[in-house]
This record gives sequence, C-alpha cells and structure tokens, in this order.
Amino acid sequence: MSEALTAPLVVEFPFTRSLGPVQSAFLTGLRERTVLGVRARDGRVVVPPVEYDPVTADELRELVEVAPTGTVTTWAWNPSARRGQPLDTPFAWVLVRLDGADTALLHALDAPGPEAVRTGMRVRIRWAAERTGAITDIACFEPADDAAGQPPARPHGGEFADPVTGITAPARLDYTYAPGRTQSRYIQALAEHKTVGERCPACRKVYVPPRGACPTCGVATGEQVEVGPRGTVTTFCIVNIKARNLDIDVPYVYAHIALDGADLALHARIGGIPYDQVRMGLRVEPVWTEGARFPDHYRPTGEPDADYDSYKELI
Repeated sequence: MSEALTAPLVVEFPFTRSLGPVQSAFLTGLRERTVLGVRARDGRVVVPPVEYDPVTADELRELVEVAPTGTVTTWAWNPSARRGQPLDTPFAWVLVRLDGADTALLHALDAPGPEAVRTGMRVRIRWAAERTGAITDIACFEPADDAAGQPPARPHGGEFADPVTGITAPARLDYTYAPGRTQSRYIQALAEHKTVGERCPACRKVYVPPRGACPTCGVATGEQVEVGPRGTVTTFCIVNIKARNLDIDVPYVYAHIALDGADLALHARIGGIPYDQVRMGLRVEPVWTEGARFPDHYRPTGEPDADYDSYKELI
C-alpha cells in the first residue's frame, strides 16, 4: 500500500478573561512604561504580581513599582525564532530579577549570540513603540552597562487613566497529524466513494472508522470490510451556533449514523431535509461532491424508518 497519510492541522481559539485589580494595574502600568509588583506577606516583592500569596494564599493588594533594569538569573539560547515569539531573530530566553523585585520575570533578551549572554549580566527593558496594556508592551530586554544596583521598590496606588480591564489571548496549536496505516486506508477508500471498516477476529464486530485494534477485545484488526453506503440515524443534535470558517447556515443537524454492516456509528452532517424533520431511525445515504475525499453530508433515502431494535445497541 502507499505511505501513511499526514496533514498539517491547527487548533485555535481566542481566550478572553477579565482582570482583577492587581493584573489590571500590572498590564495598564506596562502600557505607561511602569512595572508594578506586589508585596507578599513576608515582605518579598513578586513580579509579575499575583493576586494571592504563593506561600500563605492570603489576598495581596499592596502594589509597588520596580525598576526597568535588572539582572539575568538564568537563560537559554533560542537559535530559531518561531511564529508569535517576541523577536524574529535568534535570541535568549531569560529570567530577569528586576531591581527592587525578589522574583524573576521571563522574557526575551536581544543578543547577537549565546556568547554574549551570561548569568548575572545587567539588562534593561526595551519598550514596544506601540503599547496596549499587554506583556508584549515589553518588546524584549537588551544588555545594559549600568552598575548593579538594588533600589527599593516604591509604593504605587495602581491607579491609571483608562485602565485595562480584560484581555483576549489567542491560543493556537500547530501540529502534523498522522492517522496511521489503518486510518490511511480508510481515508484512501473514501476518495473512491467506499467506506471500509475492520473486523475484530474475536468478537467479529466491524468498526468504522477502523482503529487498528478492537476497543472491546483489545486485539489487532486486519480484515477489511466494506460497509454501507446507506445507514441509520441513531441519535443527533441540532446546531444553532455558526462555526467560524464553516459555510453552513444554522440550524443544521449532526448525527451518529450506523452504516449497514458496521457495529459502530460514525459522525456526519444530515442534509436534504429540514432540521426539525430529522429523527432517530431515519435511513440516509452519503452525498459526494466532485473532487471531494469524503462525503459532504448524508441525505434521506426515502426508505421506511429502521426499527428501533435494529440500532438500539449503537446509540
């Protein structure tokens, strides 16, 4: 057979959260080129600030301002910058204890090479040209020649005009999915308008899509069995929220469909029928579009509904 298939996939969504008084003051301060920390119960200054004491779990509210200069406490060289990282050239990830703070802040250090970075070196913040109230308002750190000093942290009320009260952070995962040989055969068969499962040699159940092993018996499956193309709706849901980048009008129906000859229901969209007429037991068949590798949706066949007893074990 041909080589197993692979495909680049992306999982992405925006994460939105509100900010309490501590985080709001910290991010708004960055916008104003001011770095704030919070004083813990034991007197230490924590930067970035936290809302609760990491030792006692007491609520913390005493904000203090620290310096934009500091000392590298440890570092690691990043030889190849990636999408979304602070710099588009090689740089060092550094933990920097800002002057007046007792904890270290993680950020990027702009340096010509790893030979230019060392633990104990002095650095200062390079502020972003445009600041919006985010950690990216610190563009990076850069080497500083000033003598090591430890000025005390100064009390700060945490009050700014037009404070930042919420943030939206994009969460994204890029990865390459390899379905393996079993599911590659299944996908390749779909391109030929065939649905192929695998039969368990012990319990004789046919699984679609195939997994390469029986989930009940735990033994490898190898015997290929063509199923369908028709099947029965076992259960379904009505979707009322339009998905991003999915050109389907709402409401629409997704269903579990037990293909004839299969012992596992697969997931697919139902079309060719009003959403409020979809029902359990509805007999359906696949609809293929030209050049597609998989069915676009399933539509009613016009057959009488299947008897409940014929599919109840597959719900």
